[in-house]
Amino acid sequence: MSDALFRVEHLRVAYPQWGREQVSWAVDDVSFSLNPGEKLGLVGESGCGKSTLGRAAMRLLSEDTRIEGRVVFAGQSVFDLSPAELRRFRGEAVAIIFQDPMTRLNPLMTIGEHCLETLRSHHPQLSHRQAKEQAMAVLEAVKIPTNRWSQYPHEFSGGMRQRVAIALALLLNPRLIVADEPTTSLDVTISAQILQELTRLCDERQMALLLISHDLAMIGEYCDRIAVMHNGKFVEVGSTQSILQTPQHGYTRSLLKAALHLQSGEERSRTENPVQSSLPSPSIPNPRPSIPTPLLRVQNLKQYYTLEQNFIAQLLSRDERTIKAVDDISLELYPGETLGLVGESGCGKSTLSRSILQLIRPTSGMVEFGGRDLTRLDRQTLRQQRRQMQMVFQDPHACLNPMMTVGESIADPLLIHHLATPLEAETQVKKMLTRVGLTPVEEFYGRYPSELSGGQQQRVAIARALITRPQLIICDEPVSMLDATVQTQVLELMQELKQEFNLTYLFITHDLWVARFFCDRIAVMNAGKIVELGQTQKIFSHPQHPYTHALFQSAPLLARTGPFSAGR
Repeated sequence: MSDALFRVEHLRVAYPQWGREQVSWAVDDVSFSLNPGEKLGLVGESGCGKSTLGRAAMRLLSEDTRIEGRVVFAGQSVFDLSPAELRRFRGEAVAIIFQDPMTRLNPLMTIGEHCLETLRSHHPQLSHRQAKEQAMAVLEAVKIPTNRWSQYPHEFSGGMRQRVAIALALLLNPRLIVADEPTTSLDVTISAQILQELTRLCDERQMALLLISHDLAMIGEYCDRIAVMHNGKFVEVGSTQSILQTPQHGYTRSLLKAALHLQSGEERSRTENPVQSSLPSPSIPNPRPSIPTPLLRVQNLKQYYTLEQNFIAQLLSRDERTIKAVDDISLELYPGETLGLVGESGCGKSTLSRSILQLIRPTSGMVEFGGRDLTRLDRQTLRQQRRQMQMVFQDPHACLNPMMTVGESIADPLLIHHLATPLEAETQVKKMLTRVGLTPVEEFYGRYPSELSGGQQQRVAIARALITRPQLIICDEPVSMLDATVQTQVLELMQELKQEFNLTYLFITHDLWVARFFCDRIAVMNAGKIVELGQTQKIFSHPQHPYTHALFQSAPLLARTGPFSAGR
């Protein structure tokens, strides 16, 4: 252990809890070590203490947080570093990659300016030319073309922004990288590219890696060892092979079973939509059957954006810089069906969903819902129509008002559409809370979003979407930020609610296994177009398009060996 690059010894962390006598430890007596070049994966459900552990080790928590134990890097106590030493430690010795790079990048600075600022703040002796050459070399190492040096973060896709975050972490050649959910919101192809690049660089530079994630399959594919965390404690630590093949702790076994349950596709075989029996085998373009009648019909939908150019650029070039976010898409969605929409980040999935809801007006094309063309409706009529179309977003915490209680948030749509009096709304909200499993109702009704776990917040978001009794719900990555056990719970709840409330889902996801588990049909989207559409089983068993093949090859898959082998 004395030769370890990084050691955590009996670490305990507690956040401020005013008015409570008993201390609640978010991280409780955790110890582990990391050697140069070693990759340790830290897994566990949301709220188990994974991110708290990473931030405590970097001294990124507030001063009023209670911390006990030791963190030692290269023989030096991190908790004893002076402010100047701590500044050098962060970046030069240890770098952290956060989950959402957009919140860490300054929208007013170009990518090049981000790199130069990082380098010059730690190495002021470098000239501008030397710093730029060094930064460009690192950008090329993470496959970012040097011609994008002068672009801003909003001009990059999610995957490219995460590559920038990795480049900024690598600029100072650190000896340890702490990656906190670095690919949660990314599709499988971009995730695979980023993790392959990151682990390759770790091997080449002998950097240690602490990879924090709820994705057990991804951890198993890229890490040497796995530490399983539950309720602030490490319940099991071992080699990747031993953890995945012969898990010892009951919680580890439950994580594996939940992940394998999603990847098995068993739910789809049990809940096959009876509508599918009357649908023809779809191809592109999607044929229109006479029976049943589509609830939603999209025809030749386009959403184009023209990037603004400065005066000089306009003089030098007559070509407009046009982004075809949605490029001539046609599809149909039938009552009671779940249509999955999959594809890489930046392919246009979310833009398509917002165009369907008319949150952004499409460039051209038709969106017909219940026989009415939404593109031709005035604002007041469209607002009334939206009662029948609701949306569940990826991050429930970001879309719930932090100043409103759970009860107020769910009741809000009823009051906006004048569907109930305040007293009637309260009664309906309490019934809906019971239905989505947030009981006892009296306890959850008055809570705020910050007092709920990620899974509970998503249940609130689902209840809020259902309260107006819609026909169509568009789900934009609704479970991507949840661990496998909570994912399964939320997806099974959504399946039950679909039957009970006669719902139709457009389900957007980058997780192929979730799509197979939950969806009747799947549409594969790439570069603004739908390149393949068909029934779920056929898409997975006989993919036709090369891009669909590439998606499947990139998706991490848990090894089915030992007590969790297929067929058991």
